[in-house]
Amino acid sequence: MKKNSNFIKYRSRLVKSLDNIDTAKLSKVIKLFKNKIKNKNKIFVCGNGGSAAISNHYICDFLKLVRQKTNFKPRFLSLANNLETITAISNDINYDKIFSYQLESLFDPGDILILISSSGNSKNMVNALKFAKKNQIYTISFTGFKGGYLRRNSDLSIHVQSNAYSISEDTHHILMHYLMEELIYQLNIK
Repeated sequence: MKKNSNFIKYRSRLVKSLDNIDTAKLSKVIKLFKNKIKNKNKIFVCGNGGSAAISNHYICDFLKLVRQKTNFKPRFLSLANNLETITAISNDINYDKIFSYQLESLFDPGDILILISSSGNSKNMVNALKFAKKNQIYTISFTGFKGGYLRRNSDLSIHVQSNAYSISEDTHHILMHYLMEELIYQLNIK
């Protein structure tokens, strides 16, 4: 089998980004998810572009698989999921408010907001974080590059040490799957 050197380099960069993740923080995320699910709190997820796709994938896996493989009914909601709502808010109010405006109607104190952003500086994400902080919503950010505002201001920040969108987003996606599998395991421990 012929080895593709560009693939080997990409894989090495991805593995390096995973090796640099603070696993103690991942354990804290699992504990938070477990407690919030048991307390029937909501867990919101948001992101732009590829990070929006990851946000929506959270709902697919966490809502369906956690419910299917445990005795719990998690309340995961993606704020990046409803195109009609997002475009209405963008057109009639401001694109910078697409996530915070939804949160205003949907949140309860004690909920969690997961923010996925490579730069950590998108205005709509920053506004969502600011709203969450003012309203007792615990914030977890997944960032890349330098992490920006989200990394500095989230209650808990999982940072990917990469300046490439591809590596940052792939790592965020892998972490999402890891968190889901570990959460299922933890919820099933008697």
